[in-house]
Amino acid sequence: MSSKTTMPVKSRRVFYIPGYDPIHPRRYRELYRKEGAKQAKISGYSLELTGKPKDEVFGWNVKAHIDGQDVDADVEVLLWSDIVRSSMSQSILATYLQLAKTAWVYISSGALRRLMWLRKGPVLAALYPVAMLLGQLALAYLLFRVVKTAIEWLVSFTGVSGGWISWMALIPALVAGYMVLRWFKAKDGKLYAHYLMHDYAFSAGSNGAIPPELDARMAEFGDIIAEALQGTSDEVLVVGHSSGAHLAITILSDLIRTGRVPEFGPDLSFLSLGQVVPMVSFLPKASRLRGDLHFLSTRDELTWLDVTAPGDGCSFALCDPVAVSGVAPTEKRWPIVMSASFTQTLSPELWQSLRWRFFRLHFQYLCAFDRPKDYDYFQITAGPVVLGDRYAGRKSSASRIDVAASGYTDMVA
Repeated sequence: MSSKTTMPVKSRRVFYIPGYDPIHPRRYRELYRKEGAKQAKISGYSLELTGKPKDEVFGWNVKAHIDGQDVDADVEVLLWSDIVRSSMSQSILATYLQLAKTAWVYISSGALRRLMWLRKGPVLAALYPVAMLLGQLALAYLLFRVVKTAIEWLVSFTGVSGGWISWMALIPALVAGYMVLRWFKAKDGKLYAHYLMHDYAFSAGSNGAIPPELDARMAEFGDIIAEALQGTSDEVLVVGHSSGAHLAITILSDLIRTGRVPEFGPDLSFLSLGQVVPMVSFLPKASRLRGDLHFLSTRDELTWLDVTAPGDGCSFALCDPVAVSGVAPTEKRWPIVMSASFTQTLSPELWQSLRWRFFRLHFQYLCAFDRPKDYDYFQITAGPVVLGDRYAGRKSSASRIDVAASGYTDMVA
């Protein structure tokens, strides 16, 4: 898509769709403030953030001076954290039932095997909560056996004999095992086992279909973006991070299908970051997402740039989400697939400090690079150039993966 104006961007509306995240979106504002200041210092421009009134939607305003141009950017976080928190309000037993169901969905459908063909990193990330939760259960069972045996041994000295000993030991042993599981759950803010299990179970629970409560929220997001497209901004930029990327794909597809992208309105741009689209599009009932991938990949109403990095083990790095899902049409033009190249855009010292912090690296796309190349999140969101012009003529990475790998390719609009 070529931009609708050759003039520098003066104003921009940015809509950020987070991934499966239960935490208050305030942290996204603080991340932008902190990392934007770093990038501005490194790259020689200025950013100034101000918050919005509390009675408005959550977001912030940015006044930037980049390449000699002043730009105003209005950033809004499209929230679905309440839905995430609701899906996470599970008992310990329910979490283990989720584990069994989610594992069955991915294994029985063949999705797990096919995902391994693409990238082992995100699949290993998906297996991490399974291994961690099973390990916690094993430790709880071990403590249960130790406590039960110890109590039986002690009670035997009181003269009690027969089956009563086992019954007297059972309850405290069960309590001990349960307390181990409770302790691990209380530490999940560092272990992420329960959190990741809920994340994968959220999509697997409906075999890839969009849950009704999320579908309704996505429709609300679409209305908000459609209203912005009727405004006077030079560009409306939608940013989908992690699982927020496949939400954005459906939202934007619905906007275009229903004719709510005006021909002479602002430029419409889509930036997908650290996407995990195959984790959903490879599932049996993800026919709507597959249809949206097929549809959006041909449209001239928008520009779509997909940015990942092999150093991010939680994303399907350089996997073209349309092609690997097996729904690429012959006239496909999107997305442009490029790498953030962490090993080249981060200094060796910074890379070494981050390379084993997997979840932090999954958010690096929203952060500063101390050796920036052609990807700069802050210039994209607050700079004077629309996404389509910034990457005009850019071809997808030669090392991208674009081989159809999904076992399910049926689509619905």
